Amino acid sequence: MFKATPNPPDELPPTDTTSPYESADSKRLHEAAERALDHYLNPPNNPDQKRKRGPMYAVDPAYTGEELLANVSETLGSAKTIALDFAGMPPPPHRRTLLGIAQLVMLSELAVNRVLDKLELPR
Repeated sequence: MFKATPNPPDELPPTDTTSPYESADSKRLHEAAERALDHYLNPPNNPDQKRKRGPMYAVDPAYTGEELLANVSETLGSAKTIALDFAGMPPPPHRRTLLGIAQLVMLSELAVNRVLDKLELPR
């Protein structure tokens, strides 16, 4: 099989000899790029500037299971009320979707309340 161009080509294209510092604008652009790269690739070792890492959402371990279940029950009740209040606004196909969501939330609320009813408190 014959190739039209040799691999590698006999003649190399001329290299660009333009300096990034030819004009003041190119020098400022290069300095800005270096600062941006340093910001992301070489963060400062100053502990004040480092972001504290930890859980985004955490539940206080001091709460008992009963307290957490009671909070979940109240949250589900609020979500059901919001869905039912909003269900009257959109057209019928979307209304049915919201009513279905409200029913799922209500069933979850009933399940949590059943667990609360059967929960034996420590004496």
